[in-house]
Amino acid sequence: MAISLSKGQKVDLTKTNPGLSKVVVGLGWDTNRYDGGSDFDLDASVFLLDANGKCASDRDFIFYNQLEGGNGSVIHTGDNRTGEGEGDDEQVKVSLSAVPAQVEKISFVITIHDAEARSQNFGQVSNAFCRIVNEDTNQEIIRYDLGEDFSVETAIIVGELYRHNGEWKFSAIGSGYQGGLGRIATDFGLNVG
Repeated sequence: MAISLSKGQKVDLTKTNPGLSKVVVGLGWDTNRYDGGSDFDLDASVFLLDANGKCASDRDFIFYNQLEGGNGSVIHTGDNRTGEGEGDDEQVKVSLSAVPAQVEKISFVITIHDAEARSQNFGQVSNAFCRIVNEDTNQEIIRYDLGEDFSVETAIIVGELYRHNGEWKFSAIGSGYQGGLGRIATDFGLNVG
């Protein structure tokens, strides 16, 4: 039975699931009908953050053009350009025991590609969620449904895995941003060209 989280809640991951070493973080969404004429392309991205909440290098940013990071411990399974169908739209596999020691947090983000040019925002997106699945058993452990709290935002920090006293925890963040992926990347210490 999965634990269902609300915005701001934190839950222990490895302490309550002994032996858990590999998880799949599934991210999903639906787009509402609108008359803008452009398709929606939502993207999941991952930032590997140090103790200062920053990426040490560009290699700590995992997205559709760089599918692997953390010495292979974090793998994005690929871009879904339509969001069609049931279940996860994009997935990220994390080998918790292999994440480099300097990585304190793994932040999961959903953004709308070319949102400004297409006049799109998260007010036009519904049923967004994040779930964590035990990769070995395919059992859902945690689920966070983001709700309909967004309007003009073009990016959302969905949640983060983080280390605490040698154990991994998950925090449901649900924080919206204007300025898309570039704004979040800059906040996490990357130079975006």
